[in-house]
Amino acid sequence: MTARLVVSVGCPSGIGPEVSLSAAAKTKSRVCLVGDEGQLGRAATIVRVARRRLVRVDSVAEAWGVRKDEIAIFQPTASLSRAEATWGAPSRAGGRAQLAWIDVACDAVVLGDADALVTGPVSKSAIASSGARGSRGFLGHTEHLLRRTNGDEVIMAFYAEAFTTSLVTTHLALSQVPKAITRTKVLAATVHLARFLHKIGYKKPRIAVCGLNPHAGEGGLLGNEEKKVVAPAVRDAQSRVPFARIKGPVPAESAFRLAANGEFDGVVAMYHDQATIPMKLVGFGDAVNVSLGLPIIRTSVDHGTGYDRAGKGTADARGMLSALELAARLALAKA
Repeated sequence: MTARLVVSVGCPSGIGPEVSLSAAAKTKSRVCLVGDEGQLGRAATIVRVARRRLVRVDSVAEAWGVRKDEIAIFQPTASLSRAEATWGAPSRAGGRAQLAWIDVACDAVVLGDADALVTGPVSKSAIASSGARGSRGFLGHTEHLLRRTNGDEVIMAFYAEAFTTSLVTTHLALSQVPKAITRTKVLAATVHLARFLHKIGYKKPRIAVCGLNPHAGEGGLLGNEEKKVVAPAVRDAQSRVPFARIKGPVPAESAFRLAANGEFDGVVAMYHDQATIPMKLVGFGDAVNVSLGLPIIRTSVDHGTGYDRAGKGTADARGMLSALELAARLALAKA
């Protein structure tokens, strides 16, 4: 079986079209790119993919009928002008388009026309200010896809060869994080991480659950979240996923260092930067953003739109290729 992957290419003014096309040309999976045909054609010239390999299709379902050496492109939106898709200069029209591409690609997986969704880097501000339906207050793929799929919960996680980290909270102001950390949320982030690691081959995954405060609260001297929330959630998780070995609360500075040294397979982080800073240090360029808990498989690159590199042919497609490979791996495991 070959996985069928649908890719929303991200902001048309960023590096998304380049890395999506470059990775699609290298992967062994079947890929359908959802984006603007004209911009993807220009990206093909930049990354030196023969334009004759690009084939426009009328639906995601039709993409799987193209030849293996061809790359299917589905453009469900009006064509963008050069002014609306200038490299390095996001536009409102581009914001509307990239949100539509996400929705179309997501729906294709929900309907069974594709096995997994892979998303390119978007501009949150361009989408949120675009005026498109559903764009107001757009914070990122994770929250948007949860609403789109009517899911119960979603956990943001980042996968790399060194280790995987899941997040208890995601796109929140730091001042809002302490109140958002609950026993239920810590439990969910830990359980979903354990199940993900088990699914990709870890029979007895070793997981460290971080504390929120310096030194994991220092016995209550630096905060009580560890005693009141994190420790009880760790006990809950150990009962829920007995195949995993879970330790916590562990000081974050120690948890990630130990994971990087091979002592843990996964780390549960309490907030966004607690996870992403160490992950980008050890796995930038190769790490994959994966949404756990959704009713569909979704992976993504771990980097942004790269406006400073867009259109120059210097963007690194390794992250997108890794995202395609992990999506295929999860799709085949599910099948």
